[in-house]
Amino acid sequence: MEPAPKIEPDPYRGASIVLYDGVCAMCNGVVRFTLERDRSRRFLFAALQDPFSREILARHGRNADDLDTMGVVIDHALPSERVLVKSRAAIHVLNEIGALWKLLAALLDVFPTRWLDRAYGLIVRNRYRVFGRYDTCPLPSPEDRARFVQR
Repeated sequence: MEPAPKIEPDPYRGASIVLYDGVCAMCNGVVRFTLERDRSRRFLFAALQDPFSREILARHGRNADDLDTMGVVIDHALPSERVLVKSRAAIHVLNEIGALWKLLAALLDVFPTRWLDRAYGLIVRNRYRVFGRYDTCPLPSPEDRARFVQR
């Protein structure tokens, strides 16, 4: 009789994880912006191209090949896990990093999601042309490496 496979505990359980397009220069700028302002270290980060992100998106009925959005996984691997996308993900990040960004999040939050996502879509459709694109996902700095999901 074979021994039961050992199930490793998920080191990211309960975390809030920002999912981003790893080859998008603008998206990497948003990650750097968040890293610098997230003094409480609330967020981890995972590129949308990573199998980890693909699994989460699939679990929530999202197309893992749809790389035109950012997402935030809240309560990863808990029964309360949920995924926010597009403008709602951005507002959540702004709200969580606090300070004056919380005020900006509150101002944006008064607009309907449909309007915000339309504006978000306009930016996203032009992000590679305006901000550029990497051939591969840039590596985080050594001091930030622990904040990036590694599987």
